[in-house]
Amino acid sequence: MRITECEQTDVALLEEHLPSRGRSSFHARRFARQLAGSSTYLIAWEDERPAGAAEVRWNGCAAAEVQRALPECPEINALHVAEPLQGRGIGTALIRHAERLAARRGVPRIGLGVAEEGNPRAAALYARLGYRPVVRYLDRWSYVDDRGEVHDVEDPCVFLAKGLAAAAR
Repeated sequence: MRITECEQTDVALLEEHLPSRGRSSFHARRFARQLAGSSTYLIAWEDERPAGAAEVRWNGCAAAEVQRALPECPEINALHVAEPLQGRGIGTALIRHAERLAARRGVPRIGLGVAEEGNPRAAALYARLGYRPVVRYLDRWSYVDDRGEVHDVEDPCVFLAKGLAAAAR
């Protein structure tokens, strides 16, 4: 497995192997933020196919509760591993790569959100990797379905954070 930063030519492969929900391209939006300099979109590759992805949002989580509690804390967002490949260390590798990028930028910590219910495997992984709860918040996002209807979603989440050791920098 290797991890790279997303390139324009990768967006179509991501849609093929890790498809977005509905009409709007989840991957194209993340790549656009990377081009604008506000994030780094990481891809984990297995046999020249995208196996997982995660975005490091350098401006942090958009939720006001998180911004107040952890200003200037980058967020690992939209961590996703293809279902048949889960449990093989791909998510861990993406998180570790994001941590190294953040440490090189000199930030003291990095964080991520997890749904309060419904994702116990992710919560267990984050705890195992040293992430600790900081603040509850509502993750608000939307998507356009195949009929063109916009769906607004609110997920109760907990934002977790981890200090980055100076040795990792």
